[in-house]
Amino acid sequence: MSKAIISPSVLASDLSNLAEECKRMMTAGCDWLHMDVMDGHFVPNITMGAPILSAVRDNVPGIYMDCHMMVSEPLKWVPEIAEAGGKSYTFHFESTSEHQKVIDLIHEHKMSAGLAISPETPSSSITESLGNSADLLLVMTVRPGRGGQKFMPECLEKVMDLRKRFPGKNIQVDGGVGSGNACQCAQAGSNVLVAGTAVFGSKDPKATIGELRGAVEKVLEEQKA
Repeated sequence: MSKAIISPSVLASDLSNLAEECKRMMTAGCDWLHMDVMDGHFVPNITMGAPILSAVRDNVPGIYMDCHMMVSEPLKWVPEIAEAGGKSYTFHFESTSEHQKVIDLIHEHKMSAGLAISPETPSSSITESLGNSADLLLVMTVRPGRGGQKFMPECLEKVMDLRKRFPGKNIQVDGGVGSGNACQCAQAGSNVLVAGTAVFGSKDPKATIGELRGAVEKVLEEQKA
């Protein structure tokens, strides 16, 4: 497994003060900031796009924007997200039939490529070729499109399968993740935890990020022993 990475989801932040919210999380010790881009087609909601990402990039030095693209045409968004400062670009398996083409274009634009699966999509959909081409595999533990949903523990079986098949890969879980289930996620094989309300709504986000990181690091240490 790779190292523990904590990526707070800005969808749960005070969006009217987005740059300062990102800085607050970075001060609290997060690794990445998870930016949910929704187009109103792949999912019903519309959130941020490239202009907002550009503004964040310009106002938050050193930010690593972990862009989760819940969009119907992932290929066409790649250049503008790269130009806006995206460091990683994760698109949904369900959104296209041209998975390898999208991954290749993401890499051409010097971003890490992530491939996400929704709760209804089996992990077997990610072939050995696709899994090895991507830099990150994302298992949704809620249905994509809105925050605040209840965590779906049955999705962790997919994390276990992906970790077994891709032992050195970054495997991310997103949706309803917090201190109460971080251990489950880590034990299943996830090393990248996305948490929204659990972190942004915490009275002590530094402590919460530390708890999430500790859950993953404990599993990593156990594997080394």
